[in-house]
Amino acid sequence: MGTLTAKTVDRLAKAGVVGMTGDSGGLYFKVGNSGGTSWIFRYKIAGKSRDMGIGKYPETTLADARAKAADARKLTSSGHDPLTARDAEREQKRLAAEAERAREARRVTFETLATDYLAAHGSHWSAAWRKGWLRKLELYAFSHIGKLPADKIETEHVLKVLQPIWATKTRTADEVRGQLEQILDSAKAHDLREGENPARWRGHLDNLLSKAEKKKARKRQHFAAMKWQDLGELMTKLRKDESRVAVALQLLLLTGARSHMVRFAVWDEFDLQARTWSLPAKRMKTGKPFVIPLADEVIALLESLPPVGESPYLFPGIGRSGVIHDDAMRDRLISHGYTGVTVHGFRSTFRDWAGECTHFPREICEMALAHDERDQTEGAYSRTDFLEKRRGLMSEWAHYADTQPPAKNVIQGEFKRA
Repeated sequence: MGTLTAKTVDRLAKAGVVGMTGDSGGLYFKVGNSGGTSWIFRYKIAGKSRDMGIGKYPETTLADARAKAADARKLTSSGHDPLTARDAEREQKRLAAEAERAREARRVTFETLATDYLAAHGSHWSAAWRKGWLRKLELYAFSHIGKLPADKIETEHVLKVLQPIWATKTRTADEVRGQLEQILDSAKAHDLREGENPARWRGHLDNLLSKAEKKKARKRQHFAAMKWQDLGELMTKLRKDESRVAVALQLLLLTGARSHMVRFAVWDEFDLQARTWSLPAKRMKTGKPFVIPLADEVIALLESLPPVGESPYLFPGIGRSGVIHDDAMRDRLISHGYTGVTVHGFRSTFRDWAGECTHFPREICEMALAHDERDQTEGAYSRTDFLEKRRGLMSEWAHYADTQPPAKNVIQGEFKRA
């Protein structure tokens, strides 16, 4: 039986005299320096004295403290450290709570994830684009996977969405596939799923769905291009846009590059002193290395772009690829109100401008887009890539895009510097 009583403990607490008063069996009532009161269990384990707090007073009563001390004594008598056991129990409870929260989070359905994605990314889209984006999912995806949590969606589910429309509505099917990939990438970023994205095309669905159908759909697709006369307004908006994607769009516009060339651009490809962007063969559609000359405006753009952490990419992202999503630049255009043009179409914008507003030969203009129109025999004797001539062309193009020359400066088919 202990020596303390409830009244004695209450009196000690009110007196506030700093110190520890023993009960029995290693239980003590403690009054701290700040006046706080609590219960301490003092014991020895492996020859070392240890103190373990077992509750604050008055939340923990004398009877409660004696019961906890008795449990702790049972552990010491069997050779176990009560503090170690308590820490292990707390850790187990913490892990169990985390696991339950994770299970609860994973119960979020794909349909909810899709609407959450739209809310997070669609605020800058036009009303028509938001409606169309969600409508495609309503028509083709939700009936198959809408009620599934993200971590339960596998390749077989994605195929159930895409296969019924792949041959008849290939372009729409590919757009839906891109939406699924975006949403599932976002789910992974929020720790709602693990592993590979079952909706990715390259190295996965391209082995399961007809590539020929996709190629035919792309051939039927005419990339909507902006008129070169209208480029100034867009450039003004992009220069005011502080997002990294806006910089990616400017780099694409000013160099005539393809989307994937910009998305996967790495810092090591750029030589700002030599004013070149050197792309290896594996990064080019032609399978041949290509060097893009960089105008002053592009150099300034790159110098203003700080690296992100340890990423080698100029435009890193959160998905499996490690770079910004395939639709990121298109979405940024839409956020600025440009729903009727495509990212790829800017190559046509450049080509139309070069043909109408400069005197550069056709082969130089085509080579600027990595289109080598020389036949095999001619190419064998002419090894040059016309880098310096292309440098002059790209310098004029960047100057035009950056200075927004008024219409009066376009005279008789020739571009006159402002």
